[in-house]
Amino acid sequence: MKNKGILVTGGAGYIGSHVVRQLVETGERVTVLDNLSTGFREAVLGGELVVGETGDRALVERLLREREIDSVLHFAAHTVVPESVQNPLKYYGNNTCSSRSLLEACAAAGVRHFIFSSTAAVYGIPDGDRAAEDSPTAPINPYGTSKLMTEWMLRDLSAATALRHVTLRYFNVAGSDPGGRIGQSTRNATLLIKVACEAATGAREEVVIFGTDYPTPDGTGIRDYIHVEDLAAAHLKALDYLRAGGASTTLNCGYGHGYSVREVLETVQRVHGRPLRIREAPRRPGDPPALVAAADRVREVLGWRPQYDDLAFIARTSLEWERKLRAAR
Repeated sequence: MKNKGILVTGGAGYIGSHVVRQLVETGERVTVLDNLSTGFREAVLGGELVVGETGDRALVERLLREREIDSVLHFAAHTVVPESVQNPLKYYGNNTCSSRSLLEACAAAGVRHFIFSSTAAVYGIPDGDRAAEDSPTAPINPYGTSKLMTEWMLRDLSAATALRHVTLRYFNVAGSDPGGRIGQSTRNATLLIKVACEAATGAREEVVIFGTDYPTPDGTGIRDYIHVEDLAAAHLKALDYLRAGGASTTLNCGYGHGYSVREVLETVQRVHGRPLRIREAPRRPGDPPALVAAADRVREVLGWRPQYDDLAFIARTSLEWERKLRAAR
């Protein structure tokens, strides 16, 4: 039987656009809903783009009904941790309240499968710096809290209805499509590898290390970096899992090992072939010292096998994309 339609919210953004491209390449019928506030029309390589708000319940209900959608992949969100600390209501409004509206529309339309883009920020500062899916959730910033609240809504809705879901908790996503078609184009990005590659191409003057006094081997924060192509592939695996009757579950998406800020910058400089201008500054509010995934369950449950677990490859694809953006200016 032919699969029904898929709605991808935030599908013109960085991660969503990579997932949309992979879905279209496998022959899926995809509708993208994006307000283009941080996404890009040209990043949607297939499917149909509808410009609108995820929180517009009437629009969402019409799309679900008219396009016979039974699977929703929800990416639309604000994602900048320091901004969430400064403007928490913006994050609760978009990440939590709009998600509630979306879930209400899905429940009314009888959507069967829901894949949620969550974050490792729900863990806060885990004991031992490694977070497993059953680790306590104690976010230390409004971004993480806004995502966790949506996880709770989704959990409770799945318990009360026939909807089943997979929540994917992302660690640090980086890299770009190895084919150079799409990449990380977010303006004023705060993701380290993106920022470092912008500095390498002259798009910004320097890279700032926020915090050099963390209790880590070199004093800088440690994160688990996952290539966006591997993360996108996990979403397709999650959809297959739900279509095969899999139960609702929550899974970490990371490689299971981390790199410090200094190690990342050294790798970008090596790939670039030249040094970067680097400045040290105090810690930012809301940043844990280290955050690495316990990443066994996603492999066991979904049969996911990463292809790009290589920091130099991640940096290289990021740098190639930044050079393409720079040449187009």
